[in-house]
Amino acid sequence: MSDDLLLWLEQTLGHRPEAPERFLSALTHSSHAGESYQRLEFLGDRVLGLVMGEWLYAQFPKEPEGSLSRRLNALVSGETCAEIGKEIGVGPHLRLGKQARDDGAQFSTYVLGDVVEALIGAVFLEAGLEGARAFVRKAWGDRVLKQNAAPKHPKAELQEFAAAKQWRPPVYAIARKSGPHHAPTFTVTVEIPGRASAEGNGSSKQEAETEAARALLKELKS
Repeated sequence: MSDDLLLWLEQTLGHRPEAPERFLSALTHSSHAGESYQRLEFLGDRVLGLVMGEWLYAQFPKEPEGSLSRRLNALVSGETCAEIGKEIGVGPHLRLGKQARDDGAQFSTYVLGDVVEALIGAVFLEAGLEGARAFVRKAWGDRVLKQNAAPKHPKAELQEFAAAKQWRPPVYAIARKSGPHHAPTFTVTVEIPGRASAEGNGSSKQEAETEAARALLKELKS
């Protein structure tokens, strides 16, 4: 591991790696030689959920479970994790195969989000829950504290909007899937039959549905 990468990890995560190979794995895509980030991402996803759940429980003591769940879902989503990845500068440190890099995997929401969770998993293994909590609170701080109200997921909000208007419920369909296997792009359409429709893109079906719902809400409310 280079000194530059070691310094970046220490400054970004608040932890100096004791086993550098673990953090190299957290930054390694399946297209590259060596162990990939997938197992660490599995662990980090669970750690992030625990840390965020604990934080929200303490931060919003009067909110019911439903509101806390909506906050949690927004804060641990792949989109949010990818935003964190961009902010802390994950992209340049990713270890990618040539084709994956040529295909722009270093900019993929799917990849960046998974790598952030893998880094959380790596910190947890070395520094325990306290170390993981410190990184998550530093990286997510403003997002949690500036949430004035529990956000609704765009798909849930669109469903409620249609019901309030006594319209038929929204219908989602995959329009197309493009790109390589390791960095796919899904295009999804959503339609409220007889009313309006919109389209959304994402690196997963769920992400594309979310973007489509957000686009249709914007159109209906304009």
